Amino acid sequence: MLTLTFLGTSAARPTVERNVSSLALQREGETLLFDCGEGTQRQMMRYGVSFALSEIFFTHFHADHFLGMIGLVRTLGLQGREEPLRLYGPRGAKQVLNNALLLGVEKVPFGVEIHEVKPGAVIGERDGYSITAFATDHGAGSIGYALVESERYGKFDPEKARALAIPEGPLWGKLQRGETIEFADGRKLTAESVVGPRRPGRKVVITGDTAPCASVVDAAAGANLLVHEATFGEEEKDRAKETFHSTAREAAQVARAAKVRKLVLTHLSARYSISADELVKEAKEVFAEVAAAKDGMVVEVPFADS
Repeated sequence: MLTLTFLGTSAARPTVERNVSSLALQREGETLLFDCGEGTQRQMMRYGVSFALSEIFFTHFHADHFLGMIGLVRTLGLQGREEPLRLYGPRGAKQVLNNALLLGVEKVPFGVEIHEVKPGAVIGERDGYSITAFATDHGAGSIGYALVESERYGKFDPEKARALAIPEGPLWGKLQRGETIEFADGRKLTAESVVGPRRPGRKVVITGDTAPCASVVDAAAGANLLVHEATFGEEEKDRAKETFHSTAREAAQVARAAKVRKLVLTHLSARYSISADELVKEAKEVFAEVAAAKDGMVVEVPFADS
C-alpha cells in the first residue's frame, strides 16, 4: 500500500478550511512526513496519521513549512518517545531546526538527528525504495523529494507453469524470484519460461514551493503521482513569478512535460480555500488527470500495471 494524506494544503497562512503545508506518505506500514507547518500535530490526530514516524523531510524553511515541528516534537516527548527522530532539509537545516528545538524546553528527551541534503543526494538506506532530493526554484536552497520504489519481480504465469508440469509450491516461488530450477531428472528451467519481465515500482514526487523549472520536470519524469504547488491562478501569473511560485496551468505544464500519470495541486492561495475548481479547470486545459488537494484527502497510488 502506498497512500498520501494531505494534512495542510493552504499557502502561507491557515484558513478555516485549510491548514498550512504538511503531507504524510504511508508505505507498507511506514509513515514519512513532508513539511510540518503550524498545527500539523493536530491535523495528524484529526486524520488518523500515526505519531510513530521516524523521519520528517523539509523542502525549505519558510515558517509555514516547519513551525509545526516545535509542537510535534514537544508532544512526542510528553508521550515518552525514546526512538530517535531524523530530520532532513536543504542548506541551513542544522541552524534553523536546532534553534527551533530549543524553544520551550531545555532538552528534547529523545535523540534528534539533523541532516542537510543537496540536490541529487539519495537519502539513507531503505528497503524496497529510495528517496532522492532534487533542486526546485523557490529561493536559496529549496528542494523537493522523489520516492522511487525498486523494480518488482515479473508477472508469474501459472498456466504456463502447469503446462510445463512444474508442481505448485517451492519451485513456483523460486521461479517467481528469478531463480533457475532443476528437476530430479537433471532438466533445468529458467525463470523466463514462466515469468515476464521485471516491472517498475511506483514513483511519487513532491515539489514543495517552486516556480516551474526543468529540474522538477526531470525529477518527475514518468512519475505515478506528482504533487506540485499551485499557489495562484493565471490572473496572478506575474505575482507567481515574482514570488517563485507556480500557477495551476504551469503545474499542469510540468506534469505534461514529465509525462506523469496523475497531478495533485496543493499549497493553494487563501482565495481558493473554499473551492479550487477554478484552478482545476485551468490545469485541465493542459493536463487531464489532475485534482486539487484538500485537507484530509487521501490519495492511493496504484501500480501502473494494476
